[in-house]
Amino acid sequence: MLPKSRARGAEGLLAPFLVMMGFATLMGLSIFLSLPIVLRRSRTARLVHLLSACAIGILIFILADVWGDVTGYLYPSGSYLSRLDLDLLFGMGVVGAFLLLFALENRAPAPGAAPREDSPTRTAFIIALAIGFQNLTEGMVFGATWAAGLSGLLAVIFTGFFLQNVTEGFPIAGPLLRTEERRAGLFSAYYLLGGIPTLLGAGIGFFWTSVPLLVLFDALAIGTCLYAILPMLKAAFRPLETPERTSLKLKLTYLGIGLGFVVGFIVNAF
Repeated sequence: MLPKSRARGAEGLLAPFLVMMGFATLMGLSIFLSLPIVLRRSRTARLVHLLSACAIGILIFILADVWGDVTGYLYPSGSYLSRLDLDLLFGMGVVGAFLLLFALENRAPAPGAAPREDSPTRTAFIIALAIGFQNLTEGMVFGATWAAGLSGLLAVIFTGFFLQNVTEGFPIAGPLLRTEERRAGLFSAYYLLGGIPTLLGAGIGFFWTSVPLLVLFDALAIGTCLYAILPMLKAAFRPLETPERTSLKLKLTYLGIGLGFVVGFIVNAF
């Protein structure tokens, strides 16, 4: 059960709420700390591919991390028996998010229009949306914990979420690293889409928490992550002109995915 906000007067709530929102802002906007790295243009093709593969590895870890969070609600107290209502909500959220994105991207083209191709910009947007759903739930947990006054737990939650948000900039940037669209304004817009929900969730969680709402947002995060990761994997394993270059690309892909997953794991361990 999540901690609940204690009853206080309006004046007594304002100061702790503002302080809490300040820390939530630091958590949400820490995603921008990766911006100088992804905007650098002096990179070789090998390094670009390695960074793109690392982004996939971090995204895979985020999927596992969100699943680990939501199982605490689906299987309370370590029980093997899950809650049917939450199971249905979770399943509908995952499948619904995936199918909605599929339907939006596969609308019948207008007569005479060229067939749609995978768009790195669109994939980056979907990843930012998925991370935004995840950060919304993290913000709710942080706000509820702050309202309960659990200072020891707060330090752990703040440190973990802050560091994790730093790494989340790379999955958003991953689809764009091979393009010429590495513009600061474009990245900033996507980073805000991924980071600002932390503040919104913290504000909601400070006053009110809901397990079904947390499960729903986690489900939406998983569904959108699953949809976004498919074109990234397709590009990462696409063969090149020669067998030698393809072999090198595959080695960098496996190395990068493993490295990204390990980085996500180490950051989350803090």
